[in-house]
Amino acid sequence: MAEAKQAKEEKENFRYFVRIASTDLDGKKHISQALTKIKGIGFMFSNMVCNLAGIDGSNKTGYLTDEQVKKIDDVLGNLSKYNVPSWMMNRRKNYEDGKDYHAFTGDLGFAQENDIKRLKRIRSYIGIRHGMGLPVRGQRTKSNFRRNKGKGSLGVKKKEAPKAAPKSGKE
Repeated sequence: MAEAKQAKEEKENFRYFVRIASTDLDGKKHISQALTKIKGIGFMFSNMVCNLAGIDGSNKTGYLTDEQVKKIDDVLGNLSKYNVPSWMMNRRKNYEDGKDYHAFTGDLGFAQENDIKRLKRIRSYIGIRHGMGLPVRGQRTKSNFRRNKGKGSLGVKKKEAPKAAPKSGKE
């Protein structure tokens, strides 16, 4: 009887969506797997966050308490407070101040755009390739990367047939 009551309470406390780092996570997935849906957080990083927050990664996201969600948000917001190693960060030795950061969600896209704009502005090889829409990392271009690069359609167009003169009924 007590087990049925406990199961009913757990079902009542279940949430289908949990909001962490301004992203809605699926409540049916394990927390370590659900955290990877946040842009900029991978499998290893999500496991590290779960360990730092003191949460078992195999728990379902929907059963997290409000305190656990706040703890995960705190870990994601203050990585330096938890002595996260610099090799786990995705913005090591930032260009502006030389510090290590971990960017995720909208900050990651913004940082990437600024990096590409800076490379274009200083006219580096990588920036020039980005500007031309060509591959940046040394791939071959003879047979690849030909689609949608502004070359138009290839092939021969047929000439339109001349239109026949209208027939008059006087003949």
